[in-house]
Amino acid sequence: METEELYQYVSSMITSSTHRPKYMSISTVKVADLLGVPLSDVENGLNELIADGRLTTTKLDQPPYKEVFMLQ
Repeated sequence: METEELYQYVSSMITSSTHRPKYMSISTVKVADLLGVPLSDVENGLNELIADGRLTTTKLDQPPYKEVFMLQ
């Protein structure tokens, strides 16, 4: 899976998730299932986007301890 394609998909997910889009918890398993690609491809793609500075991530310190992705 191409990183740019994944970025467009994740960006549109974040943008459509809230009235003032800033961040969203993303299930890599669901994204992989929706796109029909292996989970490792989605995880690697997200890590590349984080390394490139196009996304940032943080982990919630209270339950449910989800990873939250933010647009730059």
